[in-house]
Amino acid sequence: MIKILILGSGGRECTFAWKLAQELGRENIFTAPGNAGTELYGSNVDLDINDFDAVGNFCIQNNIGCILPGGEDTLVAGIKDHIAGSEQFKHLFVFGPDKEASKLEGSKEYAKQFMLKNNIPTAAYRSFGVSGINEAKDFLGTLSPPYVIKADGLAAGKGVVISRTLPEANKCIDEMLGEEKFGKASQTIVIEEFLKGIEVSFFIATDGKDYLLLPEAKDYKRIGENDTGLNTGGMGAVSPVSFADEVFISKVKERIIEPTMKGIKKDHLNYQGFIFFGLISVAGDPYVIEYNCRMGDPETEVVIPRMETRLSDIILKAKEGKIKEVNLKMDPSSCCTVMLVSGGYPEKYEKNKFIRLPVNTESLMFHSGTKRVDSDIFTNGGRVLAVTSLAEDAADCLKMCYETIKEIDFEGKYFRTDIGKDLLSLEKN
Repeated sequence: MIKILILGSGGRECTFAWKLAQELGRENIFTAPGNAGTELYGSNVDLDINDFDAVGNFCIQNNIGCILPGGEDTLVAGIKDHIAGSEQFKHLFVFGPDKEASKLEGSKEYAKQFMLKNNIPTAAYRSFGVSGINEAKDFLGTLSPPYVIKADGLAAGKGVVISRTLPEANKCIDEMLGEEKFGKASQTIVIEEFLKGIEVSFFIATDGKDYLLLPEAKDYKRIGENDTGLNTGGMGAVSPVSFADEVFISKVKERIIEPTMKGIKKDHLNYQGFIFFGLISVAGDPYVIEYNCRMGDPETEVVIPRMETRLSDIILKAKEGKIKEVNLKMDPSSCCTVMLVSGGYPEKYEKNKFIRLPVNTESLMFHSGTKRVDSDIFTNGGRVLAVTSLAEDAADCLKMCYETIKEIDFEGKYFRTDIGKDLLSLEKN
């Protein structure tokens, strides 16, 4: 029986812990640092997950054989390389790409060059460094609004700006390149054409040679109803996605996933883990907005509950290079999640608010920004709880989520009431 250490403290990691505990038993699941939810499904560990020696030593001391990074930071920083390169830790398996392969998420410029090289459909673009502020502004002048400007590196989900006017876009360039708004992350920027369409997220698990296509999802990034206001880490998600029919999925496989896998093999990238394809459907044709080198959040909270196949089997078969032996089975039900957040998020918000949870509910509650103090649970972040439900259709799912949300209370509780309604409208039409 393998033991697994999950790295992270959000709803994604809580969902992993929930799934893996059912398969392996909670005594074999550890989460660092975790939250009040992950400790229900295993043991929380007070570790600095960016101290790779501390992570490796903990695994050895506790007979843990697998490390599952939830977020991108440790992967982009090279945890797989560090573990594999150590005589002491090399027997440990990190389910995720190495540092070079993680640049598919860690560098927008790298990802764009990869797509261009492998004929993967994406928006036209150019990249600019600190010395190219004037050239960047000249290039903007050749485009039509709105303007898409991205910091090249990781910027905690805040490095993509869509400007409606040219003066606003020029100001953004000055802030990113001239004032280093995102530090090293914006020493290079990518400017690309705006694609008009509807977004959808696809996910695969891969051993570097073959892959399994997981359920797709649609997430909702903006804080306000009808996708208005500031970007967040995600306010909710729905799976499956009604417009992602067999024809669209075939296009995604043929035009995007398979060329991506060929590119990974051609470049000899060391990639065992998840790949997240952030896509946009433009008149029924898929284009890549971005790659992520891990699962999304809150998409994980709707994808994993639909998986009837054991996640632990996928991980172990990826380690062996035999992922194609896994028989992937999905629950045909719909799954929806609605995120409860702290008042003020994604800007300034308060923590340490007591959370009242329902005693009985049919919904799953994946914790994100929570902590336990004695027997009570308090808020400990911007995104607090992902309330997730499974039902025959999305309408019933959402009804269950919102019924459960009525029973949850904490000071400043905020949530969107329109998650999934756009897809329900599409289904009616």
